Amino acid sequence: MRLAFRLACMLVLAGSAVAMSAADAAIVRDLPPGLHVPEKAMAGPAFDVDRATAAWLDTLSPEQRSLSDSYFEGGYWLQLWNLLYGLGVVAALLLSGFSRRMRDLAERISKRPMISVAIYGAFFVVVSFVLGLPLSIYSDFVREHRYGLSNLSFAGWFGEQLIMLALTVVLGSVVISLLYAGIRRAGAQWWVWATGGAFLFSLFLTTIQPVFVAPLFNDYKPLPDGPTRDALLSLARANEIPTQHLEWFDASKQTTRISANVSGMFGVTRISLNDNLLNKTSLPEIKAVLGHEMGHYVLNHLFKLTVYLTLLYGIAFAAVHVGLERALARWGTRLGLHGRADPAALPLLVGIFSIVWFVLTPLINTVVRTTEAEADAFGLNAAREPQGFAMASMRLSTYRKLSPGAVEEFLFYDHPSGYDRVHRSMIWLKENTPTAGPPPTQARNSGTTLTAAPVIRRSAHRRSMP
Repeated sequence: MRLAFRLACMLVLAGSAVAMSAADAAIVRDLPPGLHVPEKAMAGPAFDVDRATAAWLDTLSPEQRSLSDSYFEGGYWLQLWNLLYGLGVVAALLLSGFSRRMRDLAERISKRPMISVAIYGAFFVVVSFVLGLPLSIYSDFVREHRYGLSNLSFAGWFGEQLIMLALTVVLGSVVISLLYAGIRRAGAQWWVWATGGAFLFSLFLTTIQPVFVAPLFNDYKPLPDGPTRDALLSLARANEIPTQHLEWFDASKQTTRISANVSGMFGVTRISLNDNLLNKTSLPEIKAVLGHEMGHYVLNHLFKLTVYLTLLYGIAFAAVHVGLERALARWGTRLGLHGRADPAALPLLVGIFSIVWFVLTPLINTVVRTTEAEADAFGLNAAREPQGFAMASMRLSTYRKLSPGAVEEFLFYDHPSGYDRVHRSMIWLKENTPTAGPPPTQARNSGTTLTAAPVIRRSAHRRSMP
């Protein structure tokens, strides 16, 4: 453990030096504040969906688009490096015998399996964190600054990592202890228990995250009275979202990204939007983004995604069971492992799971991307702000590749592409903008009809945080 502590100190010093050079290389990449609709995307008699889509895509300069592509495509390789680096970490723990020594120390501290495994789990989380720091510093700090997406100093970033480490130690040690209790009790059927546990744990995290976890990283305050609050509460009431918890949080201290969410279950539902969204965008954009997020809530995506991902967890755990049994039969004695119920074999289990989950990534992405597309459609119909949604999609496209190929999208995208979102926004605009005024009698009987163009031209009112 002394070696791990020394390594952590060295990495912190190295990260501080890298942070200074990363800050010097930081770039500005945001689109201008407010809603800026291209002339060719304005609704009118000659409106054309493809031409309007192309006009929106051209709002990114060639330099911005090149940076966006570079950042997003670099993420493809980063997924592979994360897998390989993680496999290197677990291999080091197994081959060096360090995992066995952590197990032996935990068993000396307590002879009760539930407690000793929890202690081992805490050791495993801390050591994995320390050994993973070099890649984390690059991927989560240096790279984010290099592309102008982070506002955190290295001290601020590392402080947040330590908070997350503490949470992971507490929750991770309990989860690992329960996992091995299931393995001891269920034997070869442990993977079934693990799948059920993953479902319950996911629901638990979904419930506590907005109330207990999110406030550890950001300050949440009630959204001030005004047009934005009125519009969002009206949107929530219209879609039967039972909450008066409408808050903003100070994400600008961490990132330049815009974001919002409707989170929580079982009476703790709240609507949250970050200060970047409030300060950089217009009311039509805010309504469009929150319409999308409300779609996740109304369509019950939190629960559905938990179910869908639990099915994939089941596949993964079943594959891990097969791989773990074969690996233990072949190398268990050589590595000093006593069987599947030996916590010292956790690095082996984690390594096999990482490989299986990596292979399943395209399926995971497809599941998530499908729900995101459903929320997009809901948001367009709820907020009725297609130009706001297109503008928000272009803001997101400053760090997400705008127009991927079909195979690329299947493999790597967990959200619809910027092109797809803008194109569907323009289709919605075309289908919901009358080409000619209806006869007066028909107009009286047909209810309210949205005419998008005048709304867009009046959309200059934008609210900033006080």
